[in-house]
Amino acid sequence: MISVFKTSVFTENDINLLRSKLEELPQTEWNFDLEDCDKILRIDAPTEISFTVIDLLKGKGFYCEELAD
Repeated sequence: MISVFKTSVFTENDINLLRSKLEELPQTEWNFDLEDCDKILRIDAPTEISFTVIDLLKGKGFYCEELAD
């Protein structure tokens, strides 16, 4: 299941702040597209984890909103 999020993650340093927490998510692959105007985060996970991801980013001070299919 691929989930796509609009974020306020703008730099590699921002990604590094999130990396350890994102890597703790079980059986997931993730990447940021910082060149996209919405600073997209894509996560491929076996289950629905949208609320977890949103809480994770907001807890670190970033905006995060899931984009509709």
